[in-house]
Amino acid sequence: MTTSTPADGSPTLSHLDERGEARMVDVSDKPESHREATARGRVAMSAETLALITEGRVSKGDVLATARLAGIMAAKRTHELIPLCHPLPISGVEVHLTPSEAGADPAVEIEAAVRTTARTGVEMEALTAVSVAALTVYDMCKSAERGMRIEAVRLVAKSGGRSGTYTAE
Repeated sequence: MTTSTPADGSPTLSHLDERGEARMVDVSDKPESHREATARGRVAMSAETLALITEGRVSKGDVLATARLAGIMAAKRTHELIPLCHPLPISGVEVHLTPSEAGADPAVEIEAAVRTTARTGVEMEALTAVSVAALTVYDMCKSAERGMRIEAVRLVAKSGGRSGTYTAE
């Protein structure tokens, strides 16, 4: 949801009408512009589960390749999953999954970048790509470890549109 500020200075949510009911924002008067968004997240797990992934010993197959494809497919279908999202002409999706033993928890780090030229942004598409890629990692490895944690799914950058550029990191 985006916010705007009316004359009295109070923020409003663009996905709510004057009665407070959910609505799809009408973007027909907005100009098309190039828009990009990048999201990140991770699936924390034991070193043993990470080794199964990196050594290709997960019985369901290649975890990283499958999760990458799942993330790409999810970005393209975000409007079918999130009720008020617009269907967008996605021009590019990149999903990277990186096994990491750095820090306290071994994990698969996930980053998704989505691009379009449209009247609205692709933040939800990037977040959905990361989320579904993470869920796919979990699904493929749950027989080895049910205690994996999907963590820190967040928007880290966006550009384009009226609100301009946002960078979290």
